[in-house]
Amino acid sequence: MSEHVLVEREGGLLTLRLNRLDKMNALTRAMYASLADALEAAEQDRGVRAVLITGGPECFTGGNDVNDFLQAPPSSTDSPVFRFMHALLDCSKPVLAAVAGPAVGIGTTLLLHCDLVYVSRDARLSTPFVNLGLCPEFGSSLILPRLLGPMRASRMLLLGERLSGAQAVEWGLASEVLDDGAATEARARETALRFVDLAPAAVADSKRLMRAPQREELLRVIEVEGELFNQRLRSPEAIEALSAFTQRRTPDFSRFA
Repeated sequence: MSEHVLVEREGGLLTLRLNRLDKMNALTRAMYASLADALEAAEQDRGVRAVLITGGPECFTGGNDVNDFLQAPPSSTDSPVFRFMHALLDCSKPVLAAVAGPAVGIGTTLLLHCDLVYVSRDARLSTPFVNLGLCPEFGSSLILPRLLGPMRASRMLLLGERLSGAQAVEWGLASEVLDDGAATEARARETALRFVDLAPAAVADSKRLMRAPQREELLRVIEVEGELFNQRLRSPEAIEALSAFTQRRTPDFSRFA
């Protein structure tokens, strides 16, 4: 278990707290493995009625840890990042998220697989994949155009535009916007605890029915995205973009056709 993922149990509520604030909660392989372990265990634990994912009152996550990611790209479906993706997809328990501050890349796309999302006014959701020479992941190329329409999806997936907390609610990516991170987590926790008193099998069946129509298509899209994402990680464009990121400069794509 990574020290940067805190697993907290409160009765029937399991809270997964990203705890690497000095690095903006950037996700490493070890953190993905810990999140996957916790979600897989929660699925088997009849006492867990709901799961809450949060990064605390200041920052949800800055996305992937670039250096860690480049050292060992997720080359197979049993890599920690894909284990986490499938554990979240397969979780029959309600999953809620409390988002404050930055939610970059997978910090935004994972929200598409949560059942309820609460955001603070200072939340900043972004999917800057193209900006990094990459492509969408975790089913976002399927879900966002359907949810937002092609124009808004293009603003997020092609231009990497950031959404505020209020915009995220307006666009249907979040349930409610709260004044600050503390209030956001409190509201998410309050809602999550409501599931403790509901019929668990009825909740699970209802969640499964809502997600069933696109599940098989979504799994295929995630696989295709993953293969292309790994190819793009090794592309000259991505190497330039990620090098520029680590060197704190603007990438130069002028030499690419």
